[in-house]
Amino acid sequence: MINLSTLGKNLARLKYICLVLMATLLLSGCVDYDVGVRFDNSNSGELVQHIKLGERLTSFSGEPVYEWLNSIERRARQEEGKVRRPSKEEVIVTIPFSNGEELQTKFNQFFHPTVDQKTVTSESDSQLPKVESNLLLNQNNFLLLVRNHLIYDLDLRSLALISSDGNVLANAGSILNLDFRLKSPWGARSIQRTENTPLLEKNSNQLVWHLNPGELNHIEAVFWLPSPLGIGTLLIVLFVGAGYYLRYKFMPDPRIQFASKTAATEV
Repeated sequence: MINLSTLGKNLARLKYICLVLMATLLLSGCVDYDVGVRFDNSNSGELVQHIKLGERLTSFSGEPVYEWLNSIERRARQEEGKVRRPSKEEVIVTIPFSNGEELQTKFNQFFHPTVDQKTVTSESDSQLPKVESNLLLNQNNFLLLVRNHLIYDLDLRSLALISSDGNVLANAGSILNLDFRLKSPWGARSIQRTENTPLLEKNSNQLVWHLNPGELNHIEAVFWLPSPLGIGTLLIVLFVGAGYYLRYKFMPDPRIQFASKTAATEV
């Protein structure tokens, strides 16, 4: 005699396994998510975010994914950033900053915006996993140079599994390519302090961390930047010193000339 209850459970499990395998194969490499911080000097830089969705993901997920991109575009404009949309599935955000404190504020606000309790979030936003992130930048001024210590913590444990309507679809690591980039004029040095530090790749004066979905990610780096204020002050001091030297080294003192003319007149 066939147990219909047991047969139903086995069929449900088989359906679940097939769904996971199919989604993993179809959605492989569907999201390229790249976040970068670029410094020109201690008083100038840009925060850049580049997201590109694969056609398979957009056809599989539909409008919620596009609404997510639109929400990123709206938040970028709130932070006085620029937005480019090479295609419907791709968005490039550029947000300028003028100092480390402004970078820290804009970065954390952009990736973890405060939501008014009276504001009703859209259905697509409510379906997205909650990701906690925090960037901290400590700067120490040494006259001509500024030492920067960047700390970035990103909790991606909510992305361990991508789900929809309570049904597990696929392991996030198989469909998400997440990178964090740090670029500065003289390069940077990564500090490996914990086991949660992602895999690092160094390319010229740029460091690239390949983030791990489903895990805690901890990034620390130290880099030096030229200080425009300190360099400008030094140039002013050198200019004044050079003028003072030329004035009294190669030009006669007016007081001596005046005394000589007075003595000649009296004679």
